[in-house]
Amino acid sequence: MSEIINLRTRRKQAARDSARDQASANAARHGESKTTRNLQAARAEKAARDHEAHRRDGKDGPQPGD
Repeated sequence: MSEIINLRTRRKQAARDSARDQASANAARHGESKTTRNLQAARAEKAARDHEAHRRDGKDGPQPGD
């Protein structure tokens, strides 16, 4: 005898699988997670601040605000 299946459950499972596949495709297309993007932005900001902290004041170039 064959197994009895609930078609409503199968449709819901198919919809979940489809949504999961779409989410995976979107994640691959758009790249990194929000926490990774935030971490990279913070590191870039710190690198820019550190670079500016090494600026020499004096006759070697334009002064800030010129």
